Amino acid sequence: MSPITRYVYEFSPSFNTAGYVLFFIIFALSALVYYLGFARKLKLWQNLVIYSFLVLGCLVLTFLAFFLPIAEGLIVAALILIIYRLRRINDNKHEQKDSTPV
Repeated sequence: MSPITRYVYEFSPSFNTAGYVLFFIIFALSALVYYLGFARKLKLWQNLVIYSFLVLGCLVLTFLAFFLPIAEGLIVAALILIIYRLRRINDNKHEQKDSTPV
């Protein structure tokens, strides 16, 4: 078992609850990675379709998370995308500051 999965199963009151907690962790991390890396401005019904397929995909990822480090990989991907987003925001601020006429 991967470390996060083992931690969830050791400290949950039952195996059923642990499965739901693991699914929620994987879905939340997947939604964060999607939002940081791939999300565009879409209509509400298009977002509903995307997130419903994300839920279906996370079901498969939850089964794979028992033996593969899925949650850990999603954490790393989220951290990389957060760093990228922060650097891009910082670069845009510097470009606006440099291009301002004096």
